[in-house]
Amino acid sequence: MADMNLGQDRAHSARMYDYYLGGKTNYAVDREAAREVMRAFPAIETVARVNRAYMHRAMRFLAGQGVRQFIDVGTGIPTAPNVHQVVQEVAPECCVVYVDNDPIVLVYADSLLSGTPQGQTAYVDGDATKPADVLAAVKAEDIIDFDRPIALSLHALLHFVPDEQDPYELVATFMDALPAGSFLSLTHCTGDFAPGPWQAITDTYARQGTSVRVRSRTEVARFFDGLILEEPGVTVGHRWRPEPASGPSLADDAQASLYAGVARKP
Repeated sequence: MADMNLGQDRAHSARMYDYYLGGKTNYAVDREAAREVMRAFPAIETVARVNRAYMHRAMRFLAGQGVRQFIDVGTGIPTAPNVHQVVQEVAPECCVVYVDNDPIVLVYADSLLSGTPQGQTAYVDGDATKPADVLAAVKAEDIIDFDRPIALSLHALLHFVPDEQDPYELVATFMDALPAGSFLSLTHCTGDFAPGPWQAITDTYARQGTSVRVRSRTEVARFFDGLILEEPGVTVGHRWRPEPASGPSLADDAQASLYAGVARKP
């Protein structure tokens, strides 16, 4: 039963991502599919590392701005340091709620629940494409105060939401529920720099039953409509407030193929 629930018979996007990062929470079927992606676009491992390094910088930035509440939607398989470890290093009283609806993530959720004594963490089983249900589940945990600023992170998630599921309305629903002074941080894969290889990547994922919709910079920027972007705006992930030894040092944006940005709700 466990094997069937965890989908070990077909490649899984979260386990493939874990493999790109050098993790061990993956199976032969995931590695086979991931290697097929790597043949089409050898830099896919770099994309994953750029995404992870951006997350660390963005979360530290937000904690440094005084944000003490975080909702991380589409958490994926835990990889230390996780969001709570990053932000609680800045401010131990930070509270984090993780959201995912993937049984493989639930198996490893214990590692997301060991925060500082001053802060709190929780894991919620929720589908990102149903934001009203996610918000209700987060509120039920009663550790996030929706009257105070909240940082919402949607990292490497929205390229798995096809147009027919209206990802823009999804983001708007989340942000409408958050108070003024809240933030949105997101990353999104793009085919702007290497359209051929990214078409091959989307085809590979499609054969595994996973829809991928890469988007242009203009399309990614639209997710921030109505919000105030923090400098440097929507940019390639490794160019967002780079720090020494924070992720790969790249000269070629095609190797990153990932847009990132942080914006504040006025």
